[in-house]
Amino acid sequence: MGLKEKMYSNVKKPEGFLGKRVLSRMNGGLHAQLADWGIGFLGDMKAESVIDLGCGGGRNVSEFLKRFPDAFVRGLDYSETSVAKASKVNRAEIARSRCEIVHGDVTSLPFDDGAFDLVSAFETIYFWPDIEKSFSEIVRVLRPGGKFLIVNESDGEDRESEEWAEMIEGLTRYTAERLDELLKNAGFKGVKTELIPEKHWLCVIAEK
Repeated sequence: MGLKEKMYSNVKKPEGFLGKRVLSRMNGGLHAQLADWGIGFLGDMKAESVIDLGCGGGRNVSEFLKRFPDAFVRGLDYSETSVAKASKVNRAEIARSRCEIVHGDVTSLPFDDGAFDLVSAFETIYFWPDIEKSFSEIVRVLRPGGKFLIVNESDGEDRESEEWAEMIEGLTRYTAERLDELLKNAGFKGVKTELIPEKHWLCVIAEK
C-alpha cells in the first residue's frame, strides 16, 4: 500500500503518526471552508446542547462553542487519536466545563433520550457501518424540533469519491436522494438539502 492509500485509509479511523497528520489537515483548509459553509445554513438557530459526531480533530466543536456561547458542546469519535486531538484543541473550554470529548460509537450513543438540540456529522457518515441504526440513535437523542446537520464533501455523483471508495474499505457514497430516504425512514419529519454542484458539496439538515 502506497503513502496515498495509507493516508486515505487513515481518514476512516485516524491512528498513529499518519492519523495525527490527517487530523491536522482536517482542522483547516478546504475542510474548514466546507464545514463553515454547512454551519451557515443553521441561520439563527439557538441551542443549549450540541454534539458533533465523528468530531475528528475538534475544529468544528470549537466553532460550535463560539456560535452557541450558552451551549454545552460535546464531541464524539471512535478513534482515540481523534479524542486526544479534539480534547487538546478544546482544552480551554473543557477546563471551563463547557465542553466534553468522548470516545464512543455512533450506533450506540451513550446519552439520554432528547439530550440534544443539535447533532452534527461532518465528512463522516461515509464510514458508518450501520447508517440506519446510527440515524435511529440520532433521532432518539434529539429533542422534538431538534436538528441533525450533515455536511459532506461528496454528493455521491463525483468521480473523486468513486476513487475513495476503491481505496478505502467500508466507504459508502450517498446521494442527496438516498440520504433523504434514509433520514425519513429513521423518523425525521423534515429534510432540507443544499448543494454546490460544481464542487459536489452537500449539506443536509433534518428536523425531528
